Amino acid sequence: MTTQIQQVDHELIQAAAQVARTRCRGDNHTMAAAGRAGDGRIVTAVNAYHFTGGPCAELVLIGAAAAQGVYELDTIVAVGDRDRGVVPPCGRCRQALLDYFPTLKVIVGEGDRTRTVHIADLLPETYVWADHQLDAD
Repeated sequence: MTTQIQQVDHELIQAAAQVARTRCRGDNHTMAAAGRAGDGRIVTAVNAYHFTGGPCAELVLIGAAAAQGVYELDTIVAVGDRDRGVVPPCGRCRQALLDYFPTLKVIVGEGDRTRTVHIADLLPETYVWADHQLDAD
């Protein structure tokens, strides 16, 4: 059963949409992501497509956030170029986002059906990488 959070961060969606409109060009950059840090800052990123594979915008956002000193994200959203709107994270991103930010909220859905859910709700019965790491002590 998915637990939905009622509040949707429309400012975050607008930030990602603005990056998608102004920074995504051609086939190399087709998705933008925006994440809100605990202190309210918004971090943005775009994907880096390459035929050999490449990171999605959500994964680039993890690195961009760290480069700006943001190690905890509260909410994330991805938006496609050409006004495609909110796009849910792929399976690989869902797993990585859960591993980095287990309490993360993710904006999903289209148009008036946009909603915010916990990352764990997007991966029921998931493997939690951190639970299987050896203690460093």
